[in-house]
Amino acid sequence: MEIRAEAPSDIASIRAVTAAAFENVPFSDQTEPAIVDALRRAGALTVSLVATEEGDVIGHVAFSPVLIDRPAGDWYGLGPVSVRPDRQRQGVGQRLISQGFEELRNRGAEGCVVFGEPAYYGRFGFVSDPDLRFAGAPPGYFLRLAFKSAPPKGDVNYHAAFGTT
Repeated sequence: MEIRAEAPSDIASIRAVTAAAFENVPFSDQTEPAIVDALRRAGALTVSLVATEEGDVIGHVAFSPVLIDRPAGDWYGLGPVSVRPDRQRQGVGQRLISQGFEELRNRGAEGCVVFGEPAYYGRFGFVSDPDLRFAGAPPGYFLRLAFKSAPPKGDVNYHAAFGTT
């Protein structure tokens, strides 16, 4: 398996993998492929990596800037993370996320947030922080990972692309 930056020729495959990955997920509204496309069009895909095997895209991860209502430095949101259903639970997502963190750190990022399963994302060092809030997130499911210094406090807003339908 190879992890690399997305190329223009990967866009259709990323869309297909993302749609398949979220197709039967109860909490998904099936907008994840449109969100990734909108982030790309807006120039807001700061890090966009694919996992490939024998030339086929089997996974994708996106990181985009977030805004925090108080001075916070350079923070990013993780997601969507997509792995082809037949390759899930085999470490593909973990490798994509870890490589994404390395890319963010190389860019000087201060940290990353994610709205997701605490048991899964806790493995990467994400923690719940009551001083960092995302509207509508159930307690404990909005998480942060500080790469440098103290984490910010305030309300987090993702890129407008996350409102895409």
